Amino acid sequence: MNDEILTLKEVAEYLKLAEKTAYRLAAEGKLPGFKVGGSWRFKREDVQSWIESQKTDNGKNGQEG
Repeated sequence: MNDEILTLKEVAEYLKLAEKTAYRLAAEGKLPGFKVGGSWRFKREDVQSWIESQKTDNGKNGQEG
């Protein structure tokens, strides 16, 4: 089991996003995370699951016929 916890900066680097974008996604509830003392934290396994779900969602919502 991988219980590694990432900071906002680390998750932004991992996803190759600007920190502001990662913050916005987390604040909107789109990126799974939680706050500890006012700072965002993310479980690596949750982020990896989120990535997989995004790949699935993007495939379904790609083009309308």
